[in-house]
Amino acid sequence: MPLPDALLPTLRSIFGDAVSTGPAERLAYAYDNSRLDAQPDAVVFPTTHAQVEALVRACRAHRVPLTARGRGSNTTGATVPVEGGIVASFERMNRILRIDPANRLAVVEPGVINGDLQRALAPHGLFWPPDPSSSPWCSIGGNLACNAAGPRAVKYGTPRENTLGLCAVAGTGEGFRCGTYTSKGATGYDLTRLLVGSEGTLALITEATLRLVPKPSAIRTLRATYRDVATAAQAVARIMGQPVTPCTLEFIDETALELAHAYAGDEVPAAGALLMIEVDGEPETLDAAVAAVSAAAHGEGMESLHTAATVEEAQRLWAARKALSPAQRTIAPDKINEDVVVPVSRLPELVQGIQRLAAKHDVLVVSFGHAGNGNLHVNLLPRDTAERERAHACLAEVFALVIALEGTLSGEHGIGLTKREFMPLALEPATLALMRGVKQAFDPDGILNPGKLLP
Repeated sequence: MPLPDALLPTLRSIFGDAVSTGPAERLAYAYDNSRLDAQPDAVVFPTTHAQVEALVRACRAHRVPLTARGRGSNTTGATVPVEGGIVASFERMNRILRIDPANRLAVVEPGVINGDLQRALAPHGLFWPPDPSSSPWCSIGGNLACNAAGPRAVKYGTPRENTLGLCAVAGTGEGFRCGTYTSKGATGYDLTRLLVGSEGTLALITEATLRLVPKPSAIRTLRATYRDVATAAQAVARIMGQPVTPCTLEFIDETALELAHAYAGDEVPAAGALLMIEVDGEPETLDAAVAAVSAAAHGEGMESLHTAATVEEAQRLWAARKALSPAQRTIAPDKINEDVVVPVSRLPELVQGIQRLAAKHDVLVVSFGHAGNGNLHVNLLPRDTAERERAHACLAEVFALVIALEGTLSGEHGIGLTKREFMPLALEPATLALMRGVKQAFDPDGILNPGKLLP
C-alpha cells in the first residue's frame, strides 16, 4: 500500500533531499545478494542518530514498515522490504569516530566498510576480527545485524565476541546505549549480544564500539589434501582437538575442487578434499605451532601437506578457495547458498550425509567453509526448473540432518526470509515464544523489518 500522505512531508523535513521515491532508486534498494526482491515505497539516507530516532517515530505513528540496509551483500533476503514501506540505507553514516589503541577499541558508524576499517587500524597494529568474504564492500552494520564472521572466527570469534557496546533506536523510537567501553562488564542484561544477529528486527544500530585485537607478527599457510571428504573431516576434528588453535581452517570438497580447477587451472589440486590452514603468532612460536597442527593433520587418507615459504606462495595456495564463487556462478547463476553449523566432532557425519542427499535428489552440491567452527557452506547448483525443485527438497533434508547432528541453521548468514520457515525445526515453541516476547518489547507495533527471522 502507498505511503500515507502525511508521511512524505515528514520524511523531507527530517532528511531534506536525502529521500528518494523515484522508480530507479526504489528498484536499486529492492534486493540483496539473495536475488529476492520487493520494492520499497521510499528510501532514506540517515547521517545522524537523531534522524534515525525521528524516522522510527514517524514510521511508528503511521504504522509503516521500516527496513534497515547496509550494502546488500546478505544472502538470505534479510534486507528485502517484503512489506514495502521505507528502506533506511546507512551508507552515508560511514564515519570512523574513534580509534583508541590504549583501550583496544574503535567507535564507528554502521555504514563503515569492513575493509576500510581494517586499513585504518593497520597503522596501529590492530584489527577487528570479523572478516567475511564480502569485507571489501560489506558494512559493519550489516556484519553486526547478521553476526557475519568469516574464517578468522575459529580463533578470534564472531562479531558478538568482538563488540563492546552499541547505540541504537528501538521500534518505539527511543534511542538507547547498551554495553560498555571496557573489556569486562556485569551490569544488567547483555543487550549488545542480543542485538548482534537480530537482523534489524529489534532496533536500528547507529553506532558500534568494537573490540580490537593486536595484529599477529607472522602467519604460516598450509594446504593439506585428502583422499576423500570423510578423512578430511576427521582431520579437522583432530586439528581442533589439540592445543594450538589455527586462525583459519577451511574445508573444500571434491566437487568444489573440480569446479575450481576447471575455472582456475593447475593452481588448484585434484583431490578428494582439501584443507587450508593458517597459524599466526610471534615468529619464535610459529615453528612449534605449525608442527603441532601438521601432526594433527596427518592421518588416514592424507595425500599431501605443503607449507608456503613466501607470501606469494601462500596466495597461490589460496587459489582454490578464491576461485570457488565465480566457478559456481558459471554453472548455476541461481545457486542456493546456505551456511549450516554442527559441532566440529560431527563434521564427518555432516559431509557424508550431504553427499548422500545430493545423490538421493540428483542435485549438484558443493560444500566448503569454515571447518574449524563446524560452519559449512552448502551450495546447491540447480541448472533448470526440475533441478530447482529437487534442490529445495534436498535443502529441507540438509537442515533436518544438521539439527539431528546437534547443529543449527546458520553460522553467519542469518535467517532472513530464506530460512524463516525452518526456524521451528531448530527451536522449540517455548523458545520461539520468548523471542516473540523480546520482539514485542523492542518493537511493539512490528514495524522493524517485518516478515523476517521469526516464523
